[in-house]
Amino acid sequence: MTHASGAPDSTLPDHIPAPVAAAELPALRRRIQAVLIGTQILGGLGIATGVALAAVLARDVSGSEALSGLASTATVAGPALLAMPLASLMASRGRRAGLVLAYLIGAVGAGVAVLGAVVDSFPLLLVGLVGFGAGSSANLAARFAAADLAEPDHRARAISTVVWATTIGAVLGPNIAAPAGKSVAGLGIPATAGPFVWAAGVFVVAAVLVALLLRPDPLLTARALSDSDPGTAAEGRSLRAGLRAVRESSKARLALVTVAVTHTAMVSIMSMTPVALTHHGADIQLIGLVISGHIAGMYAFSPVMGWLSDRLGRLSVIGLAVGLLGVAALVAGTAGPSHAQTAVGLFVLGLGWSAGLVSGSALLTDSVPQAARAAVQGLSDFVMNTAAGVGGLAAGLIVSQAGYGPLNAIAACLLLPMAALAVRGALRRA
Repeated sequence: MTHASGAPDSTLPDHIPAPVAAAELPALRRRIQAVLIGTQILGGLGIATGVALAAVLARDVSGSEALSGLASTATVAGPALLAMPLASLMASRGRRAGLVLAYLIGAVGAGVAVLGAVVDSFPLLLVGLVGFGAGSSANLAARFAAADLAEPDHRARAISTVVWATTIGAVLGPNIAAPAGKSVAGLGIPATAGPFVWAAGVFVVAAVLVALLLRPDPLLTARALSDSDPGTAAEGRSLRAGLRAVRESSKARLALVTVAVTHTAMVSIMSMTPVALTHHGADIQLIGLVISGHIAGMYAFSPVMGWLSDRLGRLSVIGLAVGLLGVAALVAGTAGPSHAQTAVGLFVLGLGWSAGLVSGSALLTDSVPQAARAAVQGLSDFVMNTAAGVGGLAAGLIVSQAGYGPLNAIAACLLLPMAALAVRGALRRA
């Protein structure tokens, strides 16, 4: 164990950071953010590389287009299943241990998915995709790691910067799927499984970088700098304490609803947009362009959302998220055969997601005691991914029975409780 200055401290266990002087904090914040940005790029690259062909691989292994949709369900189930155990680990051992574990599970899952493809086992493939999807838990948790040591007035910007870094990996990932497929030629591995081979390697590299460079641990350092009593703080780190903190804070409940509703509305609409586009004659290239624009809306403008959240307040940007998501549902839901209008709707949908995720995550961190943050943040990711998984499944049924327009209308209705809580919070503040 070392001090921030590099001097060893043999009196502290390895998972407890040495004291950090106030003068060292600015440099420490910059270094931790740089590490998180780098690993976020790698994590986004690994996820996007595999996701690009997950449905195609599932179709090839299962022999059914209907079953190929289970690929996206499996990748969403991964982070939902890992969220609470990961939160418990981070609450006791810090961000570094949790991020390393998530990346390694993602690497193992990618390897199992490749094995499932090689032996032509669809159940094994799905198990692998669940583990692979769990790798995205690291990218989700990284936004909170960025907030651990951030100043309160800059917390949303710290979160948004790490979210923005995902843009690079998310854009590059689909573009290297083809080379990844070619790289496994002659190895007995299907070309559609090649991206998962690369994803496994990328996740391992990210895990190693976190283990080596994310020191001192940002969460444990933030606790060491807090004024809370150590005994009381330890009791406040449990998942039960996290649930209690959410119950006791109306702002935390609003933040939890914001993140869950934002993510569910986005996933529900986005997942069925390619299907709607094909019904109106769109080819794969056009679908790719529309989804790329959507991803750009999700990540590229997150620093703007962070700046707005810090400057105008969390509630104002949550209101902006409600407006953007509502407009997106209206534009996309009424697009019909207009591919350009659908593209605009999906881009605005990405912007709404960015506004909701950044402001909601910042508000959640603001609204609970420092000791309970890791548990509450894990609860947030669990609720968010579980709701999105249910929403994704329901979206397919809604489109098959009623159509893409009604799906957007239902997604817009999900925004009502989020808007009501935001208005209630604004009135209380006034």
